[in-house]
Amino acid sequence: MTGQSSFRLGYVPGVTPTKWVRIWTERLPRVPLELIQVTAADAPALVRGGEAEAVLLRLPIDRDGLHAIPLYVEQTVVVVPKDHVVTAADEVTTADLSDELMLHPLDDVLGWDRPPGRIIGERPAGTADAVALVAMGTGLLVVPQSLARLHHRKDLTYRPLTDAPESQVALSWRDDDSSELVEQFIGIVRGRTVNSTRGPAPAEKPATTAAKKSAQKGAQKSGQKSGKQAPAGGRRKPSRRR
Repeated sequence: MTGQSSFRLGYVPGVTPTKWVRIWTERLPRVPLELIQVTAADAPALVRGGEAEAVLLRLPIDRDGLHAIPLYVEQTVVVVPKDHVVTAADEVTTADLSDELMLHPLDDVLGWDRPPGRIIGERPAGTADAVALVAMGTGLLVVPQSLARLHHRKDLTYRPLTDAPESQVALSWRDDDSSELVEQFIGIVRGRTVNSTRGPAPAEKPATTAAKKSAQKGAQKSGQKSGKQAPAGGRRKPSRRR
C-alpha cells in the first residue's frame, strides 16, 4: 500500500458520502479519509489545485483535466410554505408554478437559464438565503431534494417537480492521477467488492488433501468400469484350472 498519510475527499452541499467513508474505513483502516466541504462553484478547482484527491460534485462541469463518473440522479423538488396551495398535490409540474413568484439563487445547480413562474429580480446569494426567503413568504424555490433536506425547516415542505431539469452527482478526479488510493475509492463508489477491486490476481491455491482423495477415488472407479483395475496389493489372482 502507498505511503500516503491520508485521502482527501471533497463534497458539495447535499451530497452525503457517509456510506463510502464507512466502506473506506473498513478496507483501509490505516489510511484516514479527510472530508472537505466545498461549494458547487469551487468543487472542480479543489482537485485541479491538488487540495483533494477526489470530489463528489454535481454535473455539468468543465472537464478539462478532469475525469468524472456519474453516480446517481437526484429528484428535483419545489420548496414551499406548509400552508401553500401546492401542498394539496403529491407532485407538481412547471406549468403549475407559472403564476408563482420564484427565487433563483446565484448558486443554482440545475443548469437552466431560469426557473418557471415569475422570477424575482434580486437573486439570493445562496440556497440557504433563498430557503429563508421562502419561509418569509417571498417566493418559491426549485432545488435538488438533497438540498431541500439539508436546509429543512419546520415551517416548510416540498413536492416533486416532475418536468424540471435533474441534478446528477458524480465523482471527479484529475486525469493525470492514477494513484492506488484514487483507484481504491473509485472501486468503492462503483460498488466493487474487496475481491473484485483492481489488483494482481490471487495465486492459485494448492489442491487440498480432500480434493486429491476425491480425484483418486474417481480414477479408481473409472478403472473398475473398464476392467483394468488391479486388486489390492497389485497382484492378479491366478485363474484356477480344472
